[in-house]
Parts: sequence; C-alpha cells; structure tokens
Amino acid sequence: MNKQFLKELEVGSKNALIKKRIINHYIYNGNSTITDLSKEIELSVPTVTKFICEMCEEGYINDYGKLETSGGRYPNLYGLNPESGYFVGVDLKQFTVNIGLINFKGDMVESKMNIPFKFENTPECMNNLCQTVTSFIKKLNIDKEKILNINVNISGRVNPESGYSYSIFNFEERPLAEILSEKLGYPVSIDNDTRAMTYGEYLAGCVQGEKNVIFINISWGLGIGIIIDGKIYTGKSGFAGEFGHVSTYDNEILCHCGKKGCLETEASGSAMYRMLIEQVENGAISILSDKIKKGERITLDNIIEAVNKEDILCIDTVEEVGQKLGKQIAGLINIFNPEMVIIGGTVSCTGDYITQPIKTAVRKYSLNLVNKDSVIVNSKLKDKAGVVGACMLARSRMFEN
Repeated sequence: MNKQFLKELEVGSKNALIKKRIINHYIYNGNSTITDLSKEIELSVPTVTKFICEMCEEGYINDYGKLETSGGRYPNLYGLNPESGYFVGVDLKQFTVNIGLINFKGDMVESKMNIPFKFENTPECMNNLCQTVTSFIKKLNIDKEKILNINVNISGRVNPESGYSYSIFNFEERPLAEILSEKLGYPVSIDNDTRAMTYGEYLAGCVQGEKNVIFINISWGLGIGIIIDGKIYTGKSGFAGEFGHVSTYDNEILCHCGKKGCLETEASGSAMYRMLIEQVENGAISILSDKIKKGERITLDNIIEAVNKEDILCIDTVEEVGQKLGKQIAGLINIFNPEMVIIGGTVSCTGDYITQPIKTAVRKYSLNLVNKDSVIVNSKLKDKAGVVGACMLARSRMFEN
C-alpha cells in the first residue's frame, strides 16, 4: 500500500477520510461502478472519478473492466486490489489458537487451525502467543511489509476503541493493543471473540443482506454479538453482549465471574460438561462413562463427538441446554426483533440437536408476531468464524472513520 496514503490516514486529512469511505464501500458491497459509488457516498461523479483515478495509481483500487448492461455505454467496475495489503487475524481459545491471513479484498490466503496452545492469564502466556503469531508470519510467502494490521480476539470485556482488555492480559497501565504492537512489530487491534465471530459470519458466513442480527456463541461460556442496522453494537465501553452473565437462576452454582445464578451456569458448554459428569457419577450411561469414572479429562469436543455418534445421554444433555437457552433467546427476540439469529460457537457443531430445542422454546416463549420476523440458523463458518472475523476486523479497523 502507498506509504503516503498511510501517512494521510494517520493525520486524518479530508482526502484520506474520503478514501476511507470509498474503501469501506468496497469492503461491504464488493465491486461497483463510479456512478453507484457516488450515490452511496453522496459525492459528485467528477469528484469520485478523481479519487478513483488517484487510488488506482496508488495501487489499492483495480479497474475490473466493463460492466455488461442491457443498453447504452458500458460503465467500468472498480474494486479493491487484493495484493495491495494483508491482514492477520488471531483467534485465541482455551487450548488452541487459530491464525489466518486475508488479502486486501478479504480472501483468505493462509490459515492454520488448532495450533496447540494452553491459555493462562500470565505474561509468559502472552509472550508465547506473540511467538506463535511471529512464527506464522515468518512462514508466509508474501511481502511482510504489506501486513497492515493484526487483530487478536480474546474473551471477556474488551474495549476495541481504546485497546484495553479488562479480563485477560491486563498486566500494565497501557492498552494491551499497544503492548502487542510493540512485541509483534505491526499495528495491533483487539476485540471480543464473540464479536469477531459475529463479524465474520456477517461478512463471509450465512448473512445474506440482513442488517439486524444476533449471534449466539455457545462455547465453554456464553456470549452474544449484536448487529444493528448493519453495524456491530459494542456498547459505550465495548462490553455489550455479556448474555451469559444475566442473573437467571436461583442456584448455588458459582460462575467464573464470581457471582451465582448466571445463565451461563445452566446454558453453556461448561454447564453441559458439569451436568454430564454429575449424571454419570449418579449411574447414567454414556460412551464417555469409562473415561469419566477413571478420572480422565474429557473436553467439550469429546461431548460433541459423542452427540454426533448418537449417545443418548449426551443428546439429552444438549437438548436440555438448548431448551433453557431458547427460553432466554426468546427474550432477546422480543427486545431486538432481529431478522436473523445465528447459533454459533463450539456447541453449534451438534447441529439440529442444539438448534431444534432452541427453536421450540423460542416459539413457546416469544411473541408470535415478533418471532415470525426472526429466522434461526446454524453458523456457516462454524469453528472458522472467529479467525475469519479477526482477519476482517483487522482490515475494517484501519478504515473506520
């Protein structure tokens, strides 16, 4: 990418802001003609033509040739030049890390899934993460100077605007994004993992033009991502979406947030795990029974695998979680009236075993007129939603006005 333009971005000149708007248009809409672009960004055709010509010369807009129309002159199609810049996305999990690289146009160029990585909230773990990312970048067959930004997904409370994390890797007064930038040698942004999954699904998954979407991330914990009128809703400080910590139950189960009665204690992957262990210890039978009785560690993936092998106890456990969750999702639908609700996260890999009880409970507990507007679907990107979203966020962060 043209270094002069990057300087303009930092300074925030009027020309740079217009170019940001043009790039944003192409990010969200794909290739288009100058006439369509001028209508979208509300500038005259001559003005837009001038900027497009400049951006073509600078190398980050391509002329993709004539658009065939039914009559008259054929206008030219313009769009992002895929080779003008690259963006890295890092999706941090409990036991693995996923890393991807997209080009300027948003195509996934390289990805590495399930890199073994034991998360611990320590400075050493943060350094190990940086070494893992650096190792990934070193092996890339691209001009490393063209990597423009890296986005790291982390769980918990994250303020993407200030770059602060308040849940993990919060060891210094400075923003985590600034610390990671120093360690990696590239600009770094951070965001909440569920929000990144939502964004990935929105730009490259099952969303087909819907502008009001709720993404339910059912993994070890429980969170939601919210898109309103085509924009991710973060809340004032970036903390929106803590669905799992709504006080829902009068139980004595201690949530990892330190409180009791959270929705997450009864409707999440960790709840499924606890319920299964308790039932096996009380005499219920599962294909995981021997492992559990021997004290061997089982994972959420083991439970999902058992469900997909039609293990009755694991299926019943997933369905119970789905029913509890569906009742609460009905409340979200009543409040937000979304066009689409996406069931994502690790537990969504059980497919209809989780979505059907959710749909049944939603029909039972939400208002009929409201739930008719909301289609409930399973995640298309599944375990790749986080890394795709991280890459896409790395790109969009550079060009937000």
